[in-house]
Parts: sequence; C-alpha cells; structure tokens
Amino acid sequence: MKKVIICIMALMLAFTAFACTAAPAPATQETATEAPAQTEAPAAAPREAELNIMMSFPQYMDQWETYCNQFEEKVLAEQNIKLTINLEMPSSDQYESVLQARLTGDDAPDLYTVHSNNLKVYNEAGNLADLSGQPFVSKLYENVRDTVTIDGKVLAVPIESMAWGVLYNKAIFAECGLTAPKTLDELKNVVSVLEAKGYTPFMLAFQEQWVPQLMTALTLGGKVSGELTDWVDRMYKDAGSYEEVREIFDVIDLIMQHGTDRAMEEGSQAGAADFANGKAAIFVQGTWAAGTVMETNPDFQLGVFALPINNDENCTRVNLSTSTTLAVHPSSKEMDLALAFANYVLDDQDSSALFQSCTFNPIATCHTYEAASWVNDASAYVANGRAYQDLVLPSAVTEEQGKLLQEYYVGSVTVDQFIARMDEVFKQANALN
Repeated sequence: MKKVIICIMALMLAFTAFACTAAPAPATQETATEAPAQTEAPAAAPREAELNIMMSFPQYMDQWETYCNQFEEKVLAEQNIKLTINLEMPSSDQYESVLQARLTGDDAPDLYTVHSNNLKVYNEAGNLADLSGQPFVSKLYENVRDTVTIDGKVLAVPIESMAWGVLYNKAIFAECGLTAPKTLDELKNVVSVLEAKGYTPFMLAFQEQWVPQLMTALTLGGKVSGELTDWVDRMYKDAGSYEEVREIFDVIDLIMQHGTDRAMEEGSQAGAADFANGKAAIFVQGTWAAGTVMETNPDFQLGVFALPINNDENCTRVNLSTSTTLAVHPSSKEMDLALAFANYVLDDQDSSALFQSCTFNPIATCHTYEAASWVNDASAYVANGRAYQDLVLPSAVTEEQGKLLQEYYVGSVTVDQFIARMDEVFKQANALN
C-alpha cells in the first residue's frame, strides 16, 4: 500500500513539473506595452556677445562690413555665439583724435587700427595686447612680421603693407609719348607736355588734411633717405630744422600750381573718382585709392611712379612700409572673440578675397592671389633699391604738416612760416616725450 501511494505521489509531482515548464508565462503589462519614444533635448540658445572694432580706412567700409558679417556667421555656426560686431570708421583726418578720446575715456574698442610707426607708443601706454602666440604670426612674411614686432613681441596684425608713390594714367602718358619721370626736370617736362596736349597734370583733393600731407611724406622720405639720412634723428634731438629740407617745396609748388581747381572742396574719394574719369593725369595718392579708381572706371590703366624731389635720382623713391595694423586692446571683455577675429584677418580660406578686394599687397603665406599691375610698378622700384622705410615722425608733426599745407595752398602761410611752425611743433612733441 505504501508503495502504491508513493508511486501516485511521484506521478503527480512529475505532472506538475511538466505543466509548469510547458505552459507559457502570461504576458505582463510591462512587456506588452512598448516603451515611449525618446525626444531630443532642445538646442541651447546661442550666447550673445558684442565686439567693437574701430578702423581708419572708410574707403574700405563695404569690404570690412562683409568680412565682419562672415565672421559673425562663422562664430554662430562653430561656437553657437550670436555675435554683433559694431564697426566704426571715422574719417581718416579725425581718426587719431577719436581713438585717443576712446582710449583715455575708458571706452576702448576691442580691436582698432594703428599705424605701425605708432606701435611702440601705444604699447608703452598699455594699449596693446601681446599677440606673439597667435596662429596668424607663423603665416606672416618675415619682413612684414618685423614691422609689427616691438621688443621681441608681435603687437598687431599687419594689414596694409605696400610700396607706393604717386598714381598716374598710363593711357594718357602713352598718348602723349611720356614715361615715368626720374628727376624733377623730367617731371617738369611731363607737366609741360600734358598741358600742351590739353590735360591737367595733377588731381588736387585737399579737403582732408591727410591728403596734402602725402606730399610731405613722399618728399621728406625721398630727401632724407637719399641725402640727409640723419635728419630725423637730429630732429628728435632738437638739433635739426625743416630749413634743411626746404627743397621739398620745389615739387610741392609744381603740383599745386598745375593741378585741378577748388582743391579744398574736393575729398579724397571724389578726387579718386575724378582721376579715374580722366580729370587729371597724375594723383598724389597711395595705391589704397586703387579700389575707388578701378570701381569707377574698370578699364582704367593705372600706374605708379616715385615722386622726384630734385635732380638726384637717388632721392626718387617709393615709400615701403606696413602702414595700417590691427591691434587688440588688452582690456577687451570678449578677449577670446577679439583674438579670434585678429586671426580671422589672415584666415586660410577667406583672407585672400578680402585683401584682393581692398587691393592690399600679399603679406602672408595664406595669400594666394596675384598682385595688381600697379603694385608691380611700385615693387620694381623696391627691387632696384629705390625705396625708403616710412619715416617715424610724431603724430602731432604729421597732422600739422597736413594742416599747414592746406593753409599754404590757400595762401595763408608762406614757406618760411611753414618751416618755423614745423620746427616748433617737433620740439613740442619732443618735450612731451
């Protein structure tokens, strides 16, 4: 009997085990219900930022506005920063005073242009960030990098590095059988031939004082570099005088006496446009005016020659310099963005188009465009050793030269008064330093 009961119990246990393993488990609510789809987190709103940039060449406003817009788009796409660039371009003759007011008034722009000759002064005043470690530095041509290096530090991004003299209309010269003059006598002959053929020799546009100042820049540069090589050093020691360079008025008088009328009513931009339209054959203006000239008359045959000072060809030279540079103020509240823009000026992809549109010379390995023909004209003087480095004069002296030449043109000062006043201003500048 026990054996029968044991066998029955064993069979029941076996049947129960089989049933448990064979029957499917009922679906639970969790396994029967699909998991809800996950949604992506909303993109973070871009950070807003501003950069204030101040530049000294309003003739290139369109080009730089476009470039600033490109940088804003780049920063938004790459860093999710909605950047607003406030680009300010005072007129060239007011730029220095406006900038100084901003710097001394605790309203310094994040980036601003400064002449390379003034980098040392601005650095000593604590207004320049050291850019030596920035990526753009390795792209610069060595001779260009040297022009923005003070005490072993790169203090700015060079922008305008150029050789320049005076502009002339090659088509008119060819029609008249003329070539670029090498001496003052040859220039006088050019003037005579042009007038005999019915052409006005010189385009005069003296409304802004920096334009007539170009005459002193070129004449002093040629005279000092060719003959009076120690003149600038002696002027800084109060041991020189403008009387030593009185000769520069020989060519200045020639220009003023054989130029277009109403010069004090003509601005630089209007002058460049009138020159492009054939109003005169020669324009004492740098190659930075080429953009306006070629935009006004795309078929214009533009050339450059060195302005003769006297009959010594060694004094007939073009100016070779880095003029405009872009500095970063050390107190910028958006330092990373300011440095990024400084580097973007020499961007591998975008910089060539900017520099070419402004007719600037190539200054770095990232520049792959071919220089314009008028640039090559000036470069030929450099290759032949007929160039001088931009003279380093106090800003007050440069400004006074332009102002006095305006007064000289209208007859309110004489050469003697010009000389006396310039000697006085140079000594005043020395006393301040």
